[in-house]
Order: sequence, then structure tokens, then C-alpha cells
Amino acid sequence: MNSKQENKPEPPKPLENVKHIIAVGAGKGGVGKSTAAALLAFGLKRKGYQVGVLDGDVYGPSLPKIMGCEGEQPVADEEGRLIPPEVEGIRIVSMGYFVPADQALIWRGPMAQKYVKEFLERTKWGELDYLIVDLPPGTGDIPLTLAQSVPLTGAVTVCTPQDLALADAVRALHMYERLGVETLGIIENMSYYLCPECGHREELFGHGGARAAAHGLGATFLGEIPLNIAIRKNGDAGSLADNFTQTPPEVVRALETLIENLIARLEKCEQRESAQPNLTVD
Repeated sequence: MNSKQENKPEPPKPLENVKHIIAVGAGKGGVGKSTAAALLAFGLKRKGYQVGVLDGDVYGPSLPKIMGCEGEQPVADEEGRLIPPEVEGIRIVSMGYFVPADQALIWRGPMAQKYVKEFLERTKWGELDYLIVDLPPGTGDIPLTLAQSVPLTGAVTVCTPQDLALADAVRALHMYERLGVETLGIIENMSYYLCPECGHREELFGHGGARAAAHGLGATFLGEIPLNIAIRKNGDAGSLADNFTQTPPEVVRALETLIENLIARLEKCEQRESAQPNLTVD
């Protein structure tokens, strides 16, 4: 028997009743990746889609806090599958439910990979249009596990405008490319600051770097998220959904544009997948 055939890895298996899986990652920490992932989830839900979120950042699980379900506990059904808590109709699974907030997880890579895989497969997600997976920063084991475990629709990369963050974001994009995962686009977070008193715009970390990087890589630039105190306060309060309705107009416009661009990008992916070859018979 051919040994190469024996060692050939099995193809990723789709999750039951989950149409699309989107990975949200970043080349480095501190760029607001988890906030961006949560905003994408709330934005897609507001557009009428059924959405779930997997907090794949097992070492720093922040989604329960910023999405408003801190202290919740998943329950198990009679088959032992996890039934996740919901916020605004969004189902959320996170290691943050199972460990105290001040306790560090001292795990080697294989253990973290195992739990992410179990969360994917053992959760009773129900009917979902989109499952958003918030990945840990960097290019380590968990993105590899995700790409090998389930078929990903694509990946979104989050970065800030300065050159160092952009360089790390480009590395993340190349990682997805090597894993065979399509890049859905780049988000520039903390893109600019608009003074609420006088309207003066200050580009604290530079501006436009993510757009330029996307153009250079042939990727889609999804949008800019401004640096705004309301976004920070809503995250701390576990009410990120309020950013779409109770923040300054420029924040609402920026978030709506981001979601519309993502949906347009996803629709292109769906059209390409559903396109059938034409056969002409003379």
C-alpha cells in the first residue's frame, strides 16, 4: 500500500447546520481583534443573519465580557453537547465560561488545540448562517487546527495603521494563504480619532496603511473603525451592540460600511461557489 496515501490528512468536515465559518485574526495582540470580531457578529445579526461566535483565543478569552455574557454557563443536552449562552440571539462559546477571570491557562499548544476542536464539534450551534471564530493573535497552532478541522469560508485580518502592526498583519495574511484559506479582507482598527467637542480629526497611529496594504496584496479593504471612547465604554460594559445605535454618527456610519462591505464580499464568495460550468452540446 502507498505510504503517502496512508498519511494523507482527511479533508476538513463541515459543521452540521453551519453554512459559513469566518476566522478573525491578527498578526499581533493589542489591535482590537476581539472587539472587531464581536462587532462583525452583531452587525451580521442586525442584517438578519443567524450568527454564532467561537472564542478561539483560549489564553485570553475576552468575548464573554465584551459581548455581555460574562458569568454565564453553557449547559449540556442529553447527548452531552454544549448549548451555548446567547446575547442578542448570538450563540457564544468561550473558555472564559470555564475558568475564573484572574486565572491563567498554562497549556501547551496541543491542549489548546484540543479544546478549540471540541468546542467546534461538541457545541449545538443550531442553524447558523455565519460562525465567527475569534483567533488568538499571531500565527500559531490554533489557526492551523481550525483550518484543518473545518472548511473555512475565509479569514478577516485586523490591524492598526502603524507600520509594525501592518507588517504583522501581512504575515497573518500569508499564513492563511499557505493554509489554503481565502482572505475576505482587512479591517483598520483605531483608524483615527475625531474630537467630540470640536470635530478635529487626529490620526494618532497614522492612517490608510491597511488600505494600502490590502491594495498591494490584492485583498479587499473592508473598512475603518475609529478610535472612539464610546466603543471602549460599551466593550467594558458588555454592550457592544449599542455601538450601532448609541454612538456618534461617524462611528455608526463606519460600522455600517464595514458590515456592508463584508456582506458584499461574502456574497461574491457564495456566487462563485454556486456557479456551475456551462456545457454546450452541438
